[in-house]
Amino acid sequence: MVRIIPALLTLVSVLSVSAAPLRAEVEGQVEARACAYTCGSVCYQTTHITAALNKGYSLQQSGSDVNNYPHRYNNYEGFDFPTPGPWYEFPIMASHSVYNGGSPGADRVVFDSDGNFDLLITHTGASGNNFLACRAG
Repeated sequence: MVRIIPALLTLVSVLSVSAAPLRAEVEGQVEARACAYTCGSVCYQTTHITAALNKGYSLQQSGSDVNNYPHRYNNYEGFDFPTPGPWYEFPIMASHSVYNGGSPGADRVVFDSDGNFDLLITHTGASGNNFLACRAG
């Protein structure tokens, strides 16, 4: 009986040490899959937003465009962005692919001239050609 207790203590300590990295890994995977923003009923993860922003910013910096995107966003709706303008909009696709032409869909990523993320906006639920802010989280 005396020999069993040290063996059990060793096993318990090994299990408790190895569970912490596993828990962190699982939490990271859940966070990566979570919706950073929801536009209408479309969930966008951070990776989708980053891909759209990077493409839009790259085009803006090179003076290029795809079907006139990105272009200046004038903020007629009066959103309170974290960065000062000028701002640009670029489509973020509900299919989660990066926009390369064709219909831009309803959703846009807004960024400033330094490539900083400002907001996701959508035509979904807005009147006319206006935008609404997408829901964070």
